[in-house]
Amino acid sequence: MLKNKPKTVVITGAESTGKSALTDELSSYFHVPFISEFAREYIGNLGRPYLYSDVEAIARMQVQQFYELKHSGNQLFFTDTWLIITKIWFEEVFHDLPDWIEAEIKKAEIDLFLVCDTDLPWIPDNVRENGGEKREYLQKRYIDALNQYGFQYEIISGINSRRFQNALSNLEQHGIFKPNKL
Repeated sequence: MLKNKPKTVVITGAESTGKSALTDELSSYFHVPFISEFAREYIGNLGRPYLYSDVEAIARMQVQQFYELKHSGNQLFFTDTWLIITKIWFEEVFHDLPDWIEAEIKKAEIDLFLVCDTDLPWIPDNVRENGGEKREYLQKRYIDALNQYGFQYEIISGINSRRFQNALSNLEQHGIFKPNKL
């Protein structure tokens, strides 16, 4: 991780696939900042059903946090989910999308997406909506979108430490970091 331009890695995937845990583990391992999943906190604190305007506020905050870290001088940072999931959320729930989101996705310089596989069980909670077949359908949509935009990505599978080791291996393969050689 030795460049002036920071390396940016997005952890993404369907609900309940370990995105937040993996983001936290990677950030701790590399001692670098990360952007937590803002949507989860925002929706969890609403106290009412979310609206189109709420999802747009989430998207704008995702962009703001992204550029704050991008220009913070850090050599590497991670982000837990990102605009591609938000774009698909708009399309699935509201069948509409703010015009500016496409442009933001296209101009973002993201080095790698780590897509957490659906090999972990879906665990319901107060903000999750998409278990079962819908979870698999959305996972496919996220991967299709990454392909559409031409982003590099890797599927990260495995349970517990295996998932983390698979993520590290992929980060190394993509030149995000070089392990210390003794």
